[in-house]
Amino acid sequence: MPFLRNAMVKSQIVALGGSLLKTREGHDLDRWFSELVDLCKSIQESNGKLGFVIGGGTPARYGINLAKSSISDSKRLDLIGIAATKLNATTIQQVLIANGLNVSEIIPNTTIEAKQLLSNHNFVCMGGTTPGHTTDAVATRMAVDCEAQRCVIATDVPYVYDKDPHKFADAIALKSLNLAQLAKICRVGEEFKPGQSAVIDPIAVSVAIEHSIEISVLDGKNIRILSEALSGKSFEGSKISIN
Repeated sequence: MPFLRNAMVKSQIVALGGSLLKTREGHDLDRWFSELVDLCKSIQESNGKLGFVIGGGTPARYGINLAKSSISDSKRLDLIGIAATKLNATTIQQVLIANGLNVSEIIPNTTIEAKQLLSNHNFVCMGGTTPGHTTDAVATRMAVDCEAQRCVIATDVPYVYDKDPHKFADAIALKSLNLAQLAKICRVGEEFKPGQSAVIDPIAVSVAIEHSIEISVLDGKNIRILSEALSGKSFEGSKISIN
């Protein structure tokens, strides 16, 4: 698979949904890892830098569901989810290292630490950091700290929709919108519960608005689309502009 390089910028941030690390119909995980490695090799060859923030996915939900009958403190449930994100981050990290890529051996605990590690490596993989903040929020904060222009959110949902496509068959895919419109869809200002999933975490949207970070949402199962987004090319997904 040819990957685009010519428009790669120096430092970019990608939030990978934890749901991507699960084999299912239409998603060959072995092929996905192989294509992710190929993409990262092309980025490294062009001296690019990429920070990955990986979600908790199934392990997070399993751990939270296992403990929630015995734990009433949402922060403690969040810590279980954060541990799952670090497990998934370690999986991505070790796959890239095993294929000869210049990846930090440390899973950072803060986005500032991630920025420092990225200065000496082409790739850094991390998970969650603070209870109450999803990995989407961590990724947008990392984009701010690393002075990245945009944050790419790659999940199993190919677009931002006007409402939850898992619940509403008539949900409309939005290919282009701005951060203010996204804030309404994501219900910025409402509480986000441990283990809850959404296309984009409201805290992440708030960070993007405050710091003028563009967001791209796309189907992370398709590495070609991720490559196109990182290359600044037209891609299949939702492009969220600042204004």
